[in-house]
Amino acid sequence: MNKRVAVIGAGWAGLAAAVTLAERGAEVAVYEAARHVGGRARRVEIRGKALDNGQHILVGAYHETLRLMRQVGVDPEQMLLRLPLQLVMADGFRLRGYGLSPPLDGLLALATARGLRLAQRWRAILFALRLQRSGFRLPQDEPLAALLERHGQDGALRQALWGPLCVAALNTRVEEASAQVFLHVLRDTLHGGRGASDLLLPRASLGALFPEPAVRYVAERNGAVHEGKAIRRIERSGDRYVLDGEVYDAVIVATGAQHAADLLPEGCETVRAQIEALDFQPIYTCYLQYEAHVRLPFPMLGFRYGLLQWVFDRGTLDGHQGLIAAVISARGPHEALSNEELANAASATLQEVLGHPGAPQWHRVIAEKRATFACRPGLERPDNETPLPGLYLAGDYTRSDYPGTIEAAVRSGIRAAALCLA
Repeated sequence: MNKRVAVIGAGWAGLAAAVTLAERGAEVAVYEAARHVGGRARRVEIRGKALDNGQHILVGAYHETLRLMRQVGVDPEQMLLRLPLQLVMADGFRLRGYGLSPPLDGLLALATARGLRLAQRWRAILFALRLQRSGFRLPQDEPLAALLERHGQDGALRQALWGPLCVAALNTRVEEASAQVFLHVLRDTLHGGRGASDLLLPRASLGALFPEPAVRYVAERNGAVHEGKAIRRIERSGDRYVLDGEVYDAVIVATGAQHAADLLPEGCETVRAQIEALDFQPIYTCYLQYEAHVRLPFPMLGFRYGLLQWVFDRGTLDGHQGLIAAVISARGPHEALSNEELANAASATLQEVLGHPGAPQWHRVIAEKRATFACRPGLERPDNETPLPGLYLAGDYTRSDYPGTIEAAVRSGIRAAALCLA
């Protein structure tokens, strides 16, 4: 008899679990409270355009995400724009890879970085070599700012290189970000094999990359994905579980962290306390529609100073000509601004950088107030297993080497499914 498994939540973690279970012959039912799948990395419709609730960068080191995309019938080489390691800032700083094997590629990129003095490039190379010799492990976790200061990575190195990379990867500023988790990211990208540090920028909406094909994959294997169906309570019946009147052998809770804490039944007090101790960081995306001829000098452009951190040229990426997506990550004074003020500030910045493209024809701000957990030093994240047999957690906030990324979510779903089937 096949195991009956319920997955609560149809984000990337829940659907990664569902695909893994369906592949192994389990009878899977996915419950999603919203009327769309994808969670915090999903497709949205704005003025008739299929866009995203936020801009997500994938990298070549996201092996499990890329594998599952292929498994559900998506070709990453067609759906993602692959660029060798590139960090391009609006003020002229540029770091680029050469497609060589690690660690040579990363070291050569640092040696030839444009916008740094020779002494700064040399300090960055020495820092990278020290990290490599240590196996990217610290005796004790600490704020990334402290690690950078101790190794002379201040000034332009922090502002143009390590700071933007930290915010992009951890959605947490260097002053409070976990140095150890940041080193895990460096380990798997800069030293993870040829192509691991490549940028993979979506050419289509996030829903088309995995969530929507995953729903079809599960349905074709006699599973079901129930959209618009919220689960308010998990009941135990002996060694099984009851959801909405249906009995299951196991349950994977793959909702956002705050909803997971509310769902956990008695016996999970320690796990609930770990979840409730998490803090969260926002991500704001401001879409600005200009005339069709407006372009960025590079598909993804960074900013060292001011309000914006990254802007994306959606015309280059997915054909929405003249559409620019401006991103503001982590906490900051921008949270006190209205959507109109945010859009005006983003537009003013782009006018300065692009040579006055004019006022946008329209704008839309999307605020994910709890986009990721705050990735701080020594954070105790809950495991995928709970004290109750047959009850598991999946989500980017669960215990792993990674920060709150798509790859972390996907890996957690695969692990929860494997534990469920063991």
